[in-house]
Amino acid sequence: QVQLVESGGGLVQAGGSLRLSCVASGRTFSTYGMGWFRQAPGKEREFVATISWNGNRTYYADSVKGRFTISRDNAKNTLYLQMNSLKPEDTAVYYCNAGGGVRVAGDWWGQGTQVTVSS
Repeated sequence: QVQLVESGGGLVQAGGSLRLSCVASGRTFSTYGMGWFRQAPGKEREFVATISWNGNRTYYADSVKGRFTISRDNAKNTLYLQMNSLKPEDTAVYYCNAGGGVRVAGDWWGQGTQVTVSS
């Protein structure tokens, strides 16, 4: 069993930045891939970014490439998502995920954190 707790969401103006964090507990964090997914109102949950177990490989959705950076600190059991140059279309609930593949979600999800970007 894996427990994931996100934080760092909020309201920001277009062009601003936010940093999301996800603290994991329950299993060995450093042994599995992690990722961020998001769900906007009325839309399906979508892939944002994933990172390999050791942080050497990262993958991004085209819509966030060059603006978002995923990273992890295995010593702190924490996953991050640095979001820069935010746009109103980035508004969504952002979910931390564990156990997935390159652009595929695993079985464990956090509760989500709301990100709202105003124009």
